[in-house]
Amino acid sequence: MSNLLPVKQVAGSYAVSICSRCSKKVYYGDLRQDPNNFNYYCADCVDEYDPYKLPARRAEDISLQHPRPDEVLEV
Repeated sequence: MSNLLPVKQVAGSYAVSICSRCSKKVYYGDLRQDPNNFNYYCADCVDEYDPYKLPARRAEDISLQHPRPDEVLEV
């Protein structure tokens, strides 16, 4: 495989970049932003969004919505 990429315009630029993770040469326009750390990597190295970075779920409201008032039962 050649060490050079063929000249091609991608996203309005002829620039070539090196992926930080795999050290593969890619066109600058082909880099994608990683949603977890906001760095730019090639399409093969971009991770899925980490669900643990989402905000915590709101607690459920489990109280009774229309409770009956407490009344003393006379026997």
